[in-house]
Amino acid sequence: MLDSRAHSARRTFMVLSPHALPYARLALRTLLSQSAQPLDLHLITDSSDDKRIIEDAVEDLHAGARHTWSVTAEEELADAEATLLGRLPHLRLFRHGHPCWRKITDPLLMSRGGDEMILLDPDLYFPNRFAFETTPESGILLMWQRPNCLLPSSVVREAMGAGVALARHVDIGVAHWRLSEGLDELEWLDWLIARLGGAALPRMMHVEAIVWSALAMRVGGGHLDPKLWVCWRRSQMKRLARKMGVSGRRILASEPWRKLKCFHAGGEAKWWLTDAEGSGRIERGASVLEPGNIVPFVELTARRFEREQAAKTMLADLGYYRVFDAGRS
Repeated sequence: MLDSRAHSARRTFMVLSPHALPYARLALRTLLSQSAQPLDLHLITDSSDDKRIIEDAVEDLHAGARHTWSVTAEEELADAEATLLGRLPHLRLFRHGHPCWRKITDPLLMSRGGDEMILLDPDLYFPNRFAFETTPESGILLMWQRPNCLLPSSVVREAMGAGVALARHVDIGVAHWRLSEGLDELEWLDWLIARLGGAALPRMMHVEAIVWSALAMRVGGGHLDPKLWVCWRRSQMKRLARKMGVSGRRILASEPWRKLKCFHAGGEAKWWLTDAEGSGRIERGASVLEPGNIVPFVELTARRFEREQAAKTMLADLGYYRVFDAGRS
């Protein structure tokens, strides 16, 4: 059965640049058309010019009366930033780092303690009619990925050196979260950003995953069912298929589309989705409304991390990534 609050609009957020619209249109279209629950969708972009472009794009999707949506430019949250983050210099500085990092900060500026926040990446795809899982009252829900997307390694080592526990298998395509009523997590996040490097943090989008990984071990929760919420994995077989000239749309056909709630098309896969859908390679199924099983977080130990890094270094030295690189087509 659906959650008792299923008929209340689910508060969803997406940080979105117009540059992402070639694939984000598909994410938005399938999100709005396939959700069995009404959505209160908040799109966050960089500038007032970007805001107008995003608004026009969403208007063209004809979201329908069930859903509400809005677009907010970064500058429009300046007063909320000063109020909420005024005494948190590291978190405030983090907000003005890589644009992807605002997926963490900006929904906070648009919420109060206890409010639901379902945070979405723009390279998602919802193949079937679906329902979001229940957002826990405490703790967070994240997608599961093999092995993880914790980069760069220098920042991971900073976290571990500071005694910060990190969760393995973290993918941040979808995240469910509620701030506590007292907003207690904000001071800890400010401390965390300082420990990770503060102003010296590399402006890489993957730093976001490290922050989520640390937060997961701090507040608890678990992974969304990886059989329903699937993250694209560039496996050896898929790399080999691309090397042999197999098209992206054919590779995507092997995904279990009929059973999925959501597919996170990371990397090159996001450029293949429109073609795959248009060619009929994506086979849809019935509605997928029932909640999935939540998988507990598991800590990434320093020993395992260094073993994974050594394996990556060896493969790079052997030229593996040059041989099996893949592009958009």
